[in-house]
Formats: sequence, C-alpha cells, structure tokens
Amino acid sequence: QVQLVESGGGWVQSGGSLTLSCAASGYTSSDYCMGWFLQAPGQDREGVAAIDTDGRTYYADSVKGRFTISQDNRKNTLYLQMNSLKPEDTAMYYCAARLSGCTWSSSMSADEYKYWGQGTQVTVSS
Repeated sequence: QVQLVESGGGWVQSGGSLTLSCAASGYTSSDYCMGWFLQAPGQDREGVAAIDTDGRTYYADSVKGRFTISQDNRKNTLYLQMNSLKPEDTAMYYCAARLSGCTWSSSMSADEYKYWGQGTQVTVSS
C-alpha cells in the first residue's frame, strides 16, 4: 500500500518561500511519476509540478521559474521548493503518485494519479 505524507505548509508573506516535503512508502516499482497539485476552495485540483524516475521534471506555466520539484531517492522523499510566492498560490497542496512514468500530456492531470497524501495548507498573504 503506497502512503504519502506531506509536510512543510504554513503561512508566508507575498514574495516569501516555503519548501514542501512528501514522504513516500510502500511502493517498489522502479517506474513512477510523482507530482504536486494544489486545490483552492471551490476549485478543481490542478497540477503544479511532476517528476519521473529519471528526474525529468514538468511544471505548470504559472509556477515555472518560481517552483522547483526534486526528489531524494535515498529518503524516498519528494520536495517542492516554492519561491516568490503570491497570494494566488494560496491553496491546499497535495502530493500524488502513480506507478508508471510521467508524460507531458498526463503529468498535470489529477485523474492520472492513483495515490494521494492528505494535503498541507499554504497561505500567502499580500
């Protein structure tokens, strides 16, 4: 059973930075895609960034140049470094995983992911 546990959310002023972490356990596949999604109140869950087994990364246009996704395979941990945060980045952030590789067309689609964490709240004040 794959389990994902996020941490690192919080409150920050506009222009600030936060780093989210996602501790993963319970999977043995050598091929996977892991991603970060955000969901604001009343909105659909939308893709932020994804990374595959080989370290290829994918980003939503809204976060390119500000957010960086990375992974530490020894610690089975996924990270999202968020810089230059804006009030519109305020949302619940979720870690997600699927046991197949990322593709450009699917890496930002919530429907393509099978496993989800419980989420961590990020609030950016103006």
